[in-house]
Amino acid sequence: MSPKKVSDQLSVSPQLSLADIDDAAARGFRMIVNNRPDGEEAGQPLSADLAVRAKAAGLAYRHIPVVGGSIGDSDVAAFARALDESPGPVLGFCRTGTRSTTLWALSCAGAQSSDTILKAAAGAGYDLAALRPRLDAAGTSDMGPRAERAEIVIVGGGSAGLAVAASLLARDKSLNVVVIEPRETHYYQPGWTMVGGGIFDRGATCRTEKSVMPQGVRWVRGAVKHFDPDRDQVTLEDGSTIGYDYLVVAPGIALDWAGVAGLPETLGKNGVTSNYSYETAPYTWQLVQQLRRGVALFTQPPMPIKCAGAPQKAMYLSCDHWRREGVLNDIDVAFHNAGGVLFGVKEYVPALMAYVERYGIDLAFESTLIAVDGPARQATFKEKAGEVTKSFDMLHVTPPQKAPAFLAASPLANDAGYADVDQGTLQHVRYANVFGLGDGGSTPNAKTMAAARKQGPIVAENLLAVRAGKAPDAVYDGYGSCPLTVERGRVHAILGENGAGKSTLIKIISGVVPPDSGIMEFEGRAVRFASPADAMRAGIVCIFQELSLIPDLTVSENI
Repeated sequence: MSPKKVSDQLSVSPQLSLADIDDAAARGFRMIVNNRPDGEEAGQPLSADLAVRAKAAGLAYRHIPVVGGSIGDSDVAAFARALDESPGPVLGFCRTGTRSTTLWALSCAGAQSSDTILKAAAGAGYDLAALRPRLDAAGTSDMGPRAERAEIVIVGGGSAGLAVAASLLARDKSLNVVVIEPRETHYYQPGWTMVGGGIFDRGATCRTEKSVMPQGVRWVRGAVKHFDPDRDQVTLEDGSTIGYDYLVVAPGIALDWAGVAGLPETLGKNGVTSNYSYETAPYTWQLVQQLRRGVALFTQPPMPIKCAGAPQKAMYLSCDHWRREGVLNDIDVAFHNAGGVLFGVKEYVPALMAYVERYGIDLAFESTLIAVDGPARQATFKEKAGEVTKSFDMLHVTPPQKAPAFLAASPLANDAGYADVDQGTLQHVRYANVFGLGDGGSTPNAKTMAAARKQGPIVAENLLAVRAGKAPDAVYDGYGSCPLTVERGRVHAILGENGAGKSTLIKIISGVVPPDSGIMEFEGRAVRFASPADAMRAGIVCIFQELSLIPDLTVSENI
């Protein structure tokens, strides 16, 4: 099976076999859409059999049979509903993949220009030029660029942008809020570290963008080309413009894979991997399982990067697996960090150093990866003394990162390219009706989802204050969170602010309340406790904080 990617959410393929269903599940697809009628040719698997195999593999399945040249609006609507209902990436198929691609193209008409749709189809190897008249009739390509306006425009449909949208509408449901986001899939990127560690399934880290969009938001599927804050408008790549009264800038941070010579060509093969990519995180786990002896290199580029602990977490989880397998002593592990210290928060360092020593990791500070030769399995680093080239069997790369180009080139950017905002109020320092947050903001905190979660309500409060003619008075205190996983199956502490869910998690673990979804594992087996007594029999006991202690008893007697 060789699926072709048409969009972030959809890939297409020729006819699938029953075995291909299992392959699709392993590749991270969450739904199969069959666009072929049964009985078109001899040997074609029946849809009912494919549906049974999909269910066994944990995949959703839809049968939307169509005949080429006779695809109706109801077929298109059914296909669009399937995409909306899918919990993650979708694999569509027919005899060649053309019908699936055609259904996708027609489902996008009106939301994207004909040129954009046809270019995406051609990129996957499908020439749909004959479909242009129908796309034009439903779309906007022959009408010229659109001009729209909204009271509040949010650029970015990631965690930061959606946090602001939800916070705004929780305070005032009458607000006219537009979110501009080109991707059809929303990713839970912190989970990719666990995918690379063999703990999470990749498919569990993605949802459709539509499914996470707050109710009441109008989603514009487009990419911003440039900002024009002096005219209170943004321009999209298709030439459309959207005016605003208030603007929230939350485009995230850009991964600069090309910033390391040779990396784009070899990523995902030749032993080169990264947990910073949905596509390659499973390859990390594959390499970890396969490596029994040799050299494993882990890298961290210059700051800023998103989730500054992720480069080390990949390394610690890998080392823990090798330790459990009894092969760690046969593997030379090195951490090449462009910075001068192991971690930016000095209080973390002693505990981390204990694991560095436990796993026998060699530390190379002020060592920046600048080139990779995949076929030769060699990595080149820039260090104080000059360039150093090392051979490797496994190379985990954290890519250099930078502000998105359309933001960096705009009047909203500071010298480093990020949205130039006040560190406390998150209001832009030059444009009072503009706010910024998340990885694309200029605040000096660690770029984490925890920070975005705290910043979202601050932006909402202050934007509404400015809207009401008041001064912004909510203040972001620089909060961030960077939990570091140092070995599988061990939690040293559960930290979080009030309301983060610490008590709820403990209650789930100890059987006090059932989980809403997901699987909990204890000592390598799935468990589900109906009561604290069940948890106790399994060896889990929870002791809750008790403020009314008996002063005459010892600590153990009180417990």
